[in-house]
Amino acid sequence: SIQRRLRMWNSSHDHRLLALMDVKGFDPKEVTVMVKDGKVKVLAEHKEEHTTARGKEYSYRKIMKEISLPPGVSEDEVTYSL
Repeated sequence: SIQRRLRMWNSSHDHRLLALMDVKGFDPKEVTVMVKDGKVKVLAEHKEEHTTARGKEYSYRKIMKEISLPPGVSEDEVTYSL
């Protein structure tokens, strides 16, 4: 299986890694990242529907995480990649 990790960086000259999240099992379109009010907010949601002989089965996974930015790191300095 493919390993998917969300990396958030301080994009200033030192490029410090601020956070690393495992988002394995989520498509990149299912991951939302917002930087606001001194925090990085990450939301990942995955929904599946399967039809079986007994009817429909549903699967739902959700990850929500909020990370406070360290002192001295500006919101506009944060970059992320998946």
